[in-house]
Amino acid sequence: MASVVIMPILWKTQTIKGLWTLGQAPTRLFSKCHLAPAAQNFSDYESIREQYKPEVPEYFNFAKDVLDKWAEMEKEGRGPSNPALWWVGDRGEEVKWSFEELASVSKKAANLLSEQCGLKKGDRVIVILSRIPEWWLLNVACMRTGTVLIPGTTQLTAKDILHRLQASRAKCIITDQVLAPAVDSVASQCQSLAFKLIVSRDHRDGWLSFHDLLNLAPADHNCVATKSREPMAIYFTSGTTGAPKMAEHSHSSHGIGLALNGRYWLDLTPKDMIWNTSDTGWAKSAWSSVFAPWSQGAGVFVHGMPRFEPKPVLETLSRFPITTFCSAPTAYRMLIRHNLSSYTFHSLKHCVSAGEPMNPEVMEDWKRETGLDIYEGYGQTETVLICGTFKGMKIKPGSMGKHSPAYDTKIIDEDCNILPPGKEGDIAIRIKPTRPFCLFTQYTEDPEKTASTIRGSYYVTGDRGIRDEEGYFWFVGRADDVINSAGYRIGPFEVESALIEHPAVVESAVVSSPDSLRGEVVKAFVVLAPDYVSHDPEALTQELQEHVKKATAPYKYPRKVEFVPHLPKTVSGKIRRNELRKKEWGEA
Repeated sequence: MASVVIMPILWKTQTIKGLWTLGQAPTRLFSKCHLAPAAQNFSDYESIREQYKPEVPEYFNFAKDVLDKWAEMEKEGRGPSNPALWWVGDRGEEVKWSFEELASVSKKAANLLSEQCGLKKGDRVIVILSRIPEWWLLNVACMRTGTVLIPGTTQLTAKDILHRLQASRAKCIITDQVLAPAVDSVASQCQSLAFKLIVSRDHRDGWLSFHDLLNLAPADHNCVATKSREPMAIYFTSGTTGAPKMAEHSHSSHGIGLALNGRYWLDLTPKDMIWNTSDTGWAKSAWSSVFAPWSQGAGVFVHGMPRFEPKPVLETLSRFPITTFCSAPTAYRMLIRHNLSSYTFHSLKHCVSAGEPMNPEVMEDWKRETGLDIYEGYGQTETVLICGTFKGMKIKPGSMGKHSPAYDTKIIDEDCNILPPGKEGDIAIRIKPTRPFCLFTQYTEDPEKTASTIRGSYYVTGDRGIRDEEGYFWFVGRADDVINSAGYRIGPFEVESALIEHPAVVESAVVSSPDSLRGEVVKAFVVLAPDYVSHDPEALTQELQEHVKKATAPYKYPRKVEFVPHLPKTVSGKIRRNELRKKEWGEA
């Protein structure tokens, strides 16, 4: 195969024969999960919760046990009716891979990693790529080789990359020509880094060419045997203090756990095509762009647009046979500001949202303009879907829906007492006597932080919520100070650390602030050094914003800055961010 991106692979449509049910799934494993057929939705919630009794095998690998089975069914003429992956570039170029083609190319990529790079099971691989086919290809290749994938957003700076390389001790990094210089600037400080692969048509000194090696790689590959509980991926996730943590997920966590999401929240079958707009650096991309759809034999649609822009998004939804659309509430807020009446979504039938709470007004506007409801979901990097408004459920605008059959979710107090309906408390998941297999394994090499998430018999999410009389959960806010802006989780510590590097800043406190478009944005309260007090506030604000953009990922910069003489603190000297946040939200 001469080219992965530029030369599209032709797709031959095949037709599904008969009604699809889980019992006909490509692997015996999913039938053990006791899910109802795809035709049955979540209108009978309690019955389906009762049926969901997953049995996790000792060994499991999503590439071998699911994707390769779909490929075999295609060979037999009874595979899915859509491409496994349908990618569209900015210039109109397209790539379509059937499951059979995905299996073939990913085996070559697996040989590239194991033979040409010498990577072994358990080695960690950082992949920082935009929405291009190679990102999906490498996801599958890492599964086949048993290497641990660590995705990263393309907005990472050299400082961010250095932290990830050093913390993870990754042996290999794969990125493109845009971020390669940033990697080179820090690579000498990373003793574990042995291989640098560049996904580019141009060669770069010190880097191996992904495409050159892919063309030379053998076509046959024997999938490494991986145990269900062994690590499959690590996601860096922001917190309120310290650097981003490494949340580790096993092969069964996503490979099996997300089948439920694909079936009932995304409402997918082998006849469907889903477009999830999530950044490839986030766990949500694994949720809805890899495991959930492919577990159901559904096609994954990808648009390579560098940023979310309403007009091309609406045109894409009108032009392509996309049946399910998944995006953050911010995206829906942007879309309804356009003239939706001039677009016709011929195939779209199901819309979901996650990443932050959805405004009921946005749901109403979207329904009025498109005739489609928006089904909310709630989860974390550490979990799969915790709560959701599943297809067939009554929608309560503003609610997260009911808890997933995968979890026994409760609202608890500090003493682990289950709180009654209407009482605010901590959103928690029961983990004893049996820890749910789809929950993250640990914060890698940080047992203290891992233990801090456990309270009695529960994993505590760190979020606050309320459960009503009908079992619907309502999000109240985060117990910690993590800012969730347009679906991006931003730790105040990272922004404050960047600000303090500027000579004008004595100290700062970063909190969330309401925003009509993004839901909430980063706001910095800054105490200035004496020499800067008389500076022009607008010019200094812009200077600090640009400084943060360069010091950390650009999306973390404070969109609002307020200069204050001092910060509120506790007796022990800790900054009371909660007080500042309440003031911003009009709660003080």
